[in-house]
Amino acid sequence: ADMSVMFEVMKHIDVTEASFYVAVFSIILNPVFWNVVARWEHRTRGLTRIFKSPYVACYCLGAVILLLNVYRSHRFAVAMEDQPQMELLARVQVYYLGASFVLVGSLFVISSFLALGFTGTFLGDYFGILMEQKVIGFPFSLMENPMYWGSTANYLGLALMNASPAGVLLAAVVALCYRVAIAYEG
Repeated sequence: ADMSVMFEVMKHIDVTEASFYVAVFSIILNPVFWNVVARWEHRTRGLTRIFKSPYVACYCLGAVILLLNVYRSHRFAVAMEDQPQMELLARVQVYYLGASFVLVGSLFVISSFLALGFTGTFLGDYFGILMEQKVIGFPFSLMENPMYWGSTANYLGLALMNASPAGVLLAAVVALCYRVAIAYEG
């Protein structure tokens, strides 16, 4: 296989830039945090005891997860800003391809949230808050874990729209973290 394209891409990623590592850390932190806290809650009911209600506890955890997601997105954007762009990616066709990834990714994320609701999205099952039946409508009728893959598509789209090889690599880190989370979550 011709590795020249990969070497060309890697020339546009400054691995010594601190913001790149902060972005990687924030990407990894998100699924690790919510899986550790959710498993702890399921075993101990610690958050439910603290907040006196599984619903209040779930909503508080959901709020923290949302804040961590905002932080991750911010660190992703800062890392892309601090990295060089790649001329090959700085084309109108690539920009529109990226925009289409963001559009489809957002469709999957938003429709997943609407199908699951807040507690379904933010780990309500670990708090004993169960849905009446498994969600099988769109987008779950198309794929497993559409929120994870929609989020990944959003990050890849933003990377392409910004002609950022570092952003593409960070989007791959997002995808890898979600693959690990899916395997862990069963």
